[in-house]
Amino acid sequence: MLTIEKIIHAQRVLEDALFPTEVVSGAKLTDRCDLYLKTENLQKTGSFKIRGAYYKIACLTPEEKRRGVIACSAGNHAQGVALAAKKNDIPALICLPDGAPISKVEATRSYGAEICLVPGVYDDAYQRALELQKQRQMTFIHPFDDEEVIAGQGTIGMEILSQLKGTEAIVVPVGGGGLISGIAFAVKQMNPKVKVYGVQAAGAASMIGSLHDGKVECLPSVSTIADGIAVKQPGAQTFDYCRRYVDGMVAVTDEEICAAILALIEKQKMIAEGAGAAPVAAILAGKLPELDGKKVCCLVSGGNIDVTILSRVISRGLVMSGRQCTLTLELLDKPGQLVAVSQIIAGCGANVVGVHHEHANAGSEVIGCYLRIDLETRDFAQIEEIKAALQKAGFKLC
Repeated sequence: MLTIEKIIHAQRVLEDALFPTEVVSGAKLTDRCDLYLKTENLQKTGSFKIRGAYYKIACLTPEEKRRGVIACSAGNHAQGVALAAKKNDIPALICLPDGAPISKVEATRSYGAEICLVPGVYDDAYQRALELQKQRQMTFIHPFDDEEVIAGQGTIGMEILSQLKGTEAIVVPVGGGGLISGIAFAVKQMNPKVKVYGVQAAGAASMIGSLHDGKVECLPSVSTIADGIAVKQPGAQTFDYCRRYVDGMVAVTDEEICAAILALIEKQKMIAEGAGAAPVAAILAGKLPELDGKKVCCLVSGGNIDVTILSRVISRGLVMSGRQCTLTLELLDKPGQLVAVSQIIAGCGANVVGVHHEHANAGSEVIGCYLRIDLETRDFAQIEEIKAALQKAGFKLC
């Protein structure tokens, strides 16, 4: 059974294994609440996962350490297990879904672990890891449904309470539930008045569905940019801890996550992966109105975003926050039309970054055309201002 004494023990064991991560102000992000950020994205391996993995491995017997460890992960737990195994000088085999970001795969390999790529998502890698565990008699390090792993993650809750006096709520990303289970348990033991909320990706809301129906359920598939929380089925232990200690759980869309990643980059100079930005996304999107005006700490759980998709994430974030838009106009194909449109846009203070012209379809004016304009804008209010100005000038928006 998980106890506060076990979490305190984990904190002592982890003292020499971790970077101390700060709680910093996130006031630039929102005026909805008094927002702070726990920066686990700056932790060793770029994620909180080293906590649970290291503590679990530290608790193994000498015989278990001799046989080595095996784990499955979308990437962050893999790196945590690989580094913990290296520090303990034991072999490690890691199963990862073949769609895991290359940066996470190579980082795991750099810690000396043997890599096994498995077609599918996390749950497919999990099944393969169980098969290999039986074959090789290695010790399986579960990414979330394990008492020692949960205890290791729970040390974050204790740190937040000691670092941020007067904390009223903590918002945590949720995949399989190990992180929020440890934090919620620790927090409720130390200060039951502090609320703990979870955030899942809408395309992988397995814990939300399970809590709603009162039993552990498995999604047929998951689809989200937040690969760190793309889990089909929560754990039996984590489901129980969430049911008992978590005050609420909400879902955010990929668009909202992208907007949060962009906001963290621009306003905090901070890189967060999809899972790490999910709590901030929930605050920015108003998914937790009960926290308005409260002193809130969002856990930025990881920063291992694949740089190859970062530009696409930023583009989606710009659209989601009203910083980019595309307008399509139906015009008569005659001289001066583009100049008139450009003057109106310039007068509103926006910037044209792309122009696409094509002839109109059947049913439109014979000399008609379509003009598609890509804009850099300040916000949604400016977009509406531009639309109104164009319509006032007689242009037809599609």
